Amino acid sequence: QSIEQFGAAKMKDLGWEQIMDSFACIQCFRCQEVCPAYNTGKLLSPAALEINKRYHFNNGGTTDVLMLNMISEEAVWACTSCGACVDICPVGNEPMRDILDIRRNLSMMESAFPKQLETAFKGMERNANPWNIPQSDRMKWAEGLSVPTIEQNAEPEILWWVGCAPATDSRAQKTAQAFAKILNAAGVNYAVLGKNESCTGDSARRAGREDIFFGLATQNVEILNEAGAGISSARPMRIVTTCPHCLHTIKNEYPAFGGNYQVIHHTQLINELVGAGKIQLQVTRDMLQVTFHDPCYLGRHNKVTDAPRDALKSAGVETVEMPRNGAKSFCCGAGGAQMWKEEENGTARVNATRFKEAKSTGANTVAVGCPFCLTMMTDAAKGDGDSIQVKDVAEIVAERLR
Repeated sequence: QSIEQFGAAKMKDLGWEQIMDSFACIQCFRCQEVCPAYNTGKLLSPAALEINKRYHFNNGGTTDVLMLNMISEEAVWACTSCGACVDICPVGNEPMRDILDIRRNLSMMESAFPKQLETAFKGMERNANPWNIPQSDRMKWAEGLSVPTIEQNAEPEILWWVGCAPATDSRAQKTAQAFAKILNAAGVNYAVLGKNESCTGDSARRAGREDIFFGLATQNVEILNEAGAGISSARPMRIVTTCPHCLHTIKNEYPAFGGNYQVIHHTQLINELVGAGKIQLQVTRDMLQVTFHDPCYLGRHNKVTDAPRDALKSAGVETVEMPRNGAKSFCCGAGGAQMWKEEENGTARVNATRFKEAKSTGANTVAVGCPFCLTMMTDAAKGDGDSIQVKDVAEIVAERLR
């Protein structure tokens, strides 16, 4: 892609395979049926995007046409990048990819993005995190927990990428604190980057700000490689994340920047520790009935669905499934940089829709494995009178440590 154009302003800016998607579409509307934006009354329809492209060509149109003639700007910003449309398409179409390319043009070339995103953008530019918290405060969550930094333990087996939310958000910090207790109880040889850890740039990339993402990714890869986290290092360490968005970005997108790592989710490590007998859990009598909400960037994008459930079962809690679970889970509404902006107009909120499904199971607890999901489900619970509690898997396990 030339430096004169970032993203897709016109059809000709798309890859050839994206243009061919319109002809491959069989108009089954499965993508529309699973889209969280469409299901909550937003203007977005992944199917309509592909059909509009085909209709344009069938009527003699060329690729020299604005993409916003194929899809409205409001619809573009309704996407949560959950990947459900891509996952379900029987012919392999990727309408989400078109939408992210359009966002890249809007944000980079036209500065036409929802103004609520400015706060997150400025935070990532100034303090390397969307909360705009000073890097000097990055370890405050760990006070009194004996969490070693890479300076204190230069050869860890596990490098814990804490993530911006668990390090800075007051509610998500409880997840980090619970996971630290688990690691310490298991005697894991680990370290964190501390003040040297920055945002992975996930939200910047989903919102189209490739410039911010590039800067953060380049910086993070350099720091991780210097720490010896690369798979080609003499003593490669595994990276564990407490955020699926961090996991996805580091594992799948940093290789393009020279960062090749073994990356796992914190629920996977918890499950390993239980299986190896490194931690002992006691079964309590608190009558906890749990339904697990699969984060899109864990279950669908990275195919991790069993580990969090196995960890919950090891903790002795009763689990019950929502109708839409695993790789077919329904989004919480925070992905695709939605966390930092107002939800587009619709008939319902995405998080409230998912919470209603969780409540219908009869469970008294929603377990999550993502700080964004934690925020969205907690907000939905508050709107429903706190009828169900919301906890990260790490919190539930830590409460049962012997």
